[in-house]
Amino acid sequence: MRAAEIKRKTKETDIEVFVRLDGEGKVTVDTGIGFFDHMLTAFGMHSGIDLQVSCTGDLEVDGHHTVEDVGISLGQAFAKALGDKSGIARYGSAFVPMDEALCFCALDISGRPFLYYDAELSDFKCGDFDNCLAEEFFRAFAVNSGITLHIRKEYGKNDHHVIEAMFKAVAHALKDAVKLTGGEVLSTKGVL
Repeated sequence: MRAAEIKRKTKETDIEVFVRLDGEGKVTVDTGIGFFDHMLTAFGMHSGIDLQVSCTGDLEVDGHHTVEDVGISLGQAFAKALGDKSGIARYGSAFVPMDEALCFCALDISGRPFLYYDAELSDFKCGDFDNCLAEEFFRAFAVNSGITLHIRKEYGKNDHHVIEAMFKAVAHALKDAVKLTGGEVLSTKGVL
């Protein structure tokens, strides 16, 4: 079973994350930031990955520590659940529309973490979520999961739609990349 649990406690956050890659998209999320919960719920549902996230953070400061540390913990859980990456498709990509917005994601579960993020947002917040934290989440997730992650906003005016399209595009790309295809590690090196 490709599943993992991560517990992370710092002076800023107390987090528990569980992922099951071969799930049904069952999600329970509570970070204290409603819009972020909404994005993580969409992420789990659209990837088909079972996801449980619980975070108590220093929201009296702002949402940065919560969002970044959830990204770190979720990335670590993905890396652990993937194991040696034998028999996975490895690559995934998706265009996802959300009303007037269109976003693209391409990723490689390569063991070489990298984030390319091209999404200019026009508003400061969606609810209690600072929109600049979308990039921080994806960076923390990519670095800690060992994924090369490219995200691009093609177009869109409503930042809620743009951010949601990004999370869903990443989810659909991940859904394809973690699929079991059988065989060895998909690399000429023999390891990832």
